[in-house]
Amino acid sequence: MIARLAAASAALALLQQGGAPFRAETRLVVVEATVRNTRGELVTGLTRDAFTILENGKRQPIVLFDKDDVPVSLGLLIDNSGSMRTKRAKVEAAAIDFARASNPLDEMFVLNFADKSRVDVPFTSDVHVLEAGLARVDSIGGTAMRDALAEGEAYLLQHARHDRKVLVVITDGNDNASVTPFAHVRTIADQHDIAVYATGLLASQDPHAGRIRRELMDLTEATGGIAYFPTSLEQIDNVAIEMARQIRMQYTIGYTPIDQAFDGSFRRIRVTARGSGPLSVRTRMGYLASPSS
Repeated sequence: MIARLAAASAALALLQQGGAPFRAETRLVVVEATVRNTRGELVTGLTRDAFTILENGKRQPIVLFDKDDVPVSLGLLIDNSGSMRTKRAKVEAAAIDFARASNPLDEMFVLNFADKSRVDVPFTSDVHVLEAGLARVDSIGGTAMRDALAEGEAYLLQHARHDRKVLVVITDGNDNASVTPFAHVRTIADQHDIAVYATGLLASQDPHAGRIRRELMDLTEATGGIAYFPTSLEQIDNVAIEMARQIRMQYTIGYTPIDQAFDGSFRRIRVTARGSGPLSVRTRMGYLASPSS
């Protein structure tokens, strides 16, 4: 998770306004956490006292806590390879429903990718602009998903107005055209607090399906997102709306690490929550303790 340089009180005030982090002398690590009960339902309404946060196994003091629906800067990365031609209409409809279910103050961009990537819709909060941009493309070519993720990360870092950053990728096949390794995508996400969510429209007979599933699950779990694998194209709309709900219904928790050293190490984060029954907490696995984070 990104290690923000911030004074806790100033960071909380800016977070509640959807602003950028205020840089000062104390490192504040901020994580977004999703909480579910044993039925898989999202759990809201918890207080700061319900949470415990550990860094490398040591309990940390929570200095920032917020459960408001904070706006995000988000990229929709949509596979536009030839194999998506018959799926594209339903994917476009799901993407629009995702945007409508999101916070109206979110800003979103659309990046379509085949063997090359292209930002077809720059950041906007207008759903009609998104809809028009999504409908302009033709599905053709191979699949370069890792390259698209890297380009989406770069676009977020250059243009995002909000502190929270998310990429949502929708793909149906094997990455057969990328030059970017997953390790690079993961490192940039770790350094800059970018959560990745994914929907894999994988055919059971695809010989690459198992590897693609593992790669998407590893990337999303490491960054605090989640990967969905609907068993039919008809489910994609429900998946899109569920992703939007999950992004909106997160807790933001900040702590000042007991170990303030910028030693370049990877610090593992574990968050737990107490409630009326067993709860599971999803957040990113950790952050790199470097001055540039």
